[in-house]
Amino acid sequence: MKKRLLFIFNPRSGKGKIKENLADILDIMVKAGYEVTVHTTQSQGDATRKAREEAANYDRIVCSGGDGTLDEVVTGVMSSGYDVSVGYIPAGSTNDFGNSLGIDKNMVHAADIAANGKPFACDVGKFNQDYFVYVAAFGLFTEVSYQTSQDLKNMLGHAAYILEGIKQIWDIPSYHMQVEYDGNVLYDEFIYGMVTNSMSVGGFKGIIPGNIGLNDGVFEVTLVKSPKNPIELNDILGYLTGLIKDSDMVYSFQTSQIRLTSSEKVSWTLDGEYGGDHTQVTVEDHHKALEIIVE
Repeated sequence: MKKRLLFIFNPRSGKGKIKENLADILDIMVKAGYEVTVHTTQSQGDATRKAREEAANYDRIVCSGGDGTLDEVVTGVMSSGYDVSVGYIPAGSTNDFGNSLGIDKNMVHAADIAANGKPFACDVGKFNQDYFVYVAAFGLFTEVSYQTSQDLKNMLGHAAYILEGIKQIWDIPSYHMQVEYDGNVLYDEFIYGMVTNSMSVGGFKGIIPGNIGLNDGVFEVTLVKSPKNPIELNDILGYLTGLIKDSDMVYSFQTSQIRLTSSEKVSWTLDGEYGGDHTQVTVEDHHKALEIIVE
């Protein structure tokens, strides 16, 4: 019996360049011995629904789009309760996780990896009852990724995030939070926080602490305190841009589970998509929970 592959793609990601390569991509999948079913995403959340409903019927699900499309597919597979490997053909503006996996930005080469590569057992994050692939974040700039229009992303690429983010610099909100991890309790005021499983976030490398492994059972956590004066703000910017390696304004550590509690609702993003408003969040590392196809 032929192996079955479900190909889910976002036709608008990355200036819609998937359309130029679609015939070659499908040809690679067929030559790899798959019977291929194609699904174009119709709206936000559609990839999650499709992957959840169809996971039991396929040997592999391959998706193409930005990191948000990958997030939706992984969420669908994880919530389905079935083990099915996932291939990824990056087509977005930044593609942090694809870069971390070493997946080529050339779509035809990435398709060959997705169809013929080896499975890599990767950690997946559980965020309350939701899932994420490589980053859960709150605070400064986190609204940028899902507030920036797809047309602007397509036109300007990574620069679109920068332009949208500049608008927020002059009005920095802060959040009082209690943070619990590995028997430790922190209480502080933060302007930004992220729980990551990636070599880069937002296209920026070097701001994530620790020895990073995508299947090591721990997340990297970065929490940025609220600056009280321009010197502290300058210290934070120096750390985030990699000019300085350590800062009293930033907590950084690794953990497999973390709980964050605030008195007010805080907006979160999961892999660049809106993750809801929460007063309490528990993030857990599901160790080697999903097979991603790599070269």
